[in-house]
Amino acid sequence: MSEHGPIMTVFTSEPRSLVPEILAARLNAINDVDWSDAIESLERIEPAAVITEVPAGRVDVFTQLAERIAVQQPYVPLIVLNPTTPLPLHALPLAAVNGDADRLIARLNAALRVRALHDTMLRRIADQPTLARSCPDADPLQDASVLLLGRGGGYSALSVALGEQLGLIGALSMEAAAKHLNARDVDGIVIGEGFSDRVLEGFLCVLSEDPRYRNLPVVAPATRRRKYDLPNLEFATGAPETVIASALPLIWQRALEQRIIRTLRSIDADGLIDARTGLLTPIAFARDFAAAVKQSQARGASLSVARFTFADSEPREQCDAARMVSRLMRRMDLGTLHEDGTITAVFIDAGERNAGAIAKRLASVMKHTVYSARRGTRLDPHVTVETLAAGDTAESLLARLTGLARRAAAS
Repeated sequence: MSEHGPIMTVFTSEPRSLVPEILAARLNAINDVDWSDAIESLERIEPAAVITEVPAGRVDVFTQLAERIAVQQPYVPLIVLNPTTPLPLHALPLAAVNGDADRLIARLNAALRVRALHDTMLRRIADQPTLARSCPDADPLQDASVLLLGRGGGYSALSVALGEQLGLIGALSMEAAAKHLNARDVDGIVIGEGFSDRVLEGFLCVLSEDPRYRNLPVVAPATRRRKYDLPNLEFATGAPETVIASALPLIWQRALEQRIIRTLRSIDADGLIDARTGLLTPIAFARDFAAAVKQSQARGASLSVARFTFADSEPREQCDAARMVSRLMRRMDLGTLHEDGTITAVFIDAGERNAGAIAKRLASVMKHTVYSARRGTRLDPHVTVETLAAGDTAESLLARLTGLARRAAAS
């Protein structure tokens, strides 16, 4: 891990914390500094990651250090051991006890992987400066969705508190949670009260054994078994504010990682893929759709277009639905998210019946997994399908689809 660069540690514990000693036994480049020169050391060492604590009576110094780290490029992970107050979004909490070296190393490894991805993205953008303007720069949490599991009275309070800041998917059982995980991408899992230790431990074991979920942020009540191959697992119980304080920084890092991955895919496609949705940009879609219509007409092949519209939806929900379409539709198909929040999907070599079945399946998944910002409601997409006719152009087919959608909405 030392190839990522030096690791800086800052502690005030007396005797000095064992953390530098633990890290030094595993790594080569450890720089243990005092709070008195932490800011200066940050500029001098240029660390790949910082591991620290919130010093008693010195919260202002910690805040200054955290602010300096937040603006570093590429991303510099900041891991804070045993925090007693809410942390900035970019500061990762770790409830550590003696002998927890494995958890610390795993958390550090996972965070450094995000740093490496960010470094790659910055390098690729530098090589293609015209693509930099299309890269999202808003708070990654705006695109984040979290899966909430729980039962009992605390579930409602936790869902309200999380739903104010994130896209929320609720599940009252582990079985329902598994279905959601298989159907869509999430940026974290928060497990509330209401599950026995046996059920909770079984769920955590399943997550740790599946590489798709191993690096997901998971915040769960403490269990008797603490050894899981989940580097971003954190244990938290109590008031919703306490659970959310542990969850948000980890979810923020995951959302940042997913945004970087989508941006890299966009760069690979010369900016033709929207980094937020994974679908084509509207300009690229118009070009590819026109080519697909011409090819289908020349071959006498089928082609259908579906329009998904959403009543009273927010941009986050529309983007969430678009990412779901990007994930589930066939590789041969294409789609885009329009500025008005509608989604258009083109199904190559698909007649009206086949395209209608595909579109209904996509709409059903959206309806049951994308929750509206309005509490207790879900996204309810309206689907309109139109099929290529002889003599059609891309413009005439889209015009017919748009008119059909408007008439259906007015009826």
